[in-house]
Amino acid sequence: MSANGPYLAEIAHLMGDPARANMLHALMDGRALTAKELAFLAGVAPQTASGHLAKLMQGGLLGVAVQGRHRYYRLAGPEVATALEGLMVLSGGQTNGRRLPSRVGADLARARTCYDHFAGRLGIAIHDALVAGGHLSVAEGGYGLTRSGVALFAGLGIDLAAASKGRRAALRPCLDWSERRPHLAGSLAAALACRCFETGWVKRVKDSRAVILTDDGRAALEAGLPGFRCDEPEAALTPPVRAPLTISA
Repeated sequence: MSANGPYLAEIAHLMGDPARANMLHALMDGRALTAKELAFLAGVAPQTASGHLAKLMQGGLLGVAVQGRHRYYRLAGPEVATALEGLMVLSGGQTNGRRLPSRVGADLARARTCYDHFAGRLGIAIHDALVAGGHLSVAEGGYGLTRSGVALFAGLGIDLAAASKGRRAALRPCLDWSERRPHLAGSLAAALACRCFETGWVKRVKDSRAVILTDDGRAALEAGLPGFRCDEPEAALTPPVRAPLTISA
């Protein structure tokens, strides 16, 4: 990496390679994958994938966890997922020549993970119900919770104190590339997603970022989050909150 000139250009170069872009995209659901798995998803040989992974590690875009003889790669942090999601907005949500079947694309648009929080119409529905109910307030760099919002998250089984630890923003808007409107990101949004997976309200789809909102999950969210309507995206539209769409450092 050059010490002179804008570092932005170096990062853009790392993300711009098709194989590396496919690897980064595959890791956007927050899970960790092996080099062999990433090579398959990128459509390159394992030896070639190793070189790409080394560059992404050097550029600070990936982290690695070692368990025995295995190395598991994941995005270095939520800010990397935010940058990738923004690039997908600029690209119009287009993929490369190795396109997913249209059915899978529809599933991703309906409900998916964006790193460790929900995106697609599911994420939008959660965001819009919180806004419409007055549970979010505009805060520096994102959102805060109103008194009713605190009670609502607690009612859904979220440990607010534990989820708010650390320097990460508790709640912030994240621009959704398929809906072109903000869904909810941050440590509390991640805690909500974790709660939904633990209770079985939402289930993962194997080998995909797509997730499925179960009947129990729909009932629980409709009861705990008045105004939540995931199956009727038009009904969830509300006037936007004027909050900055910032990328956390």
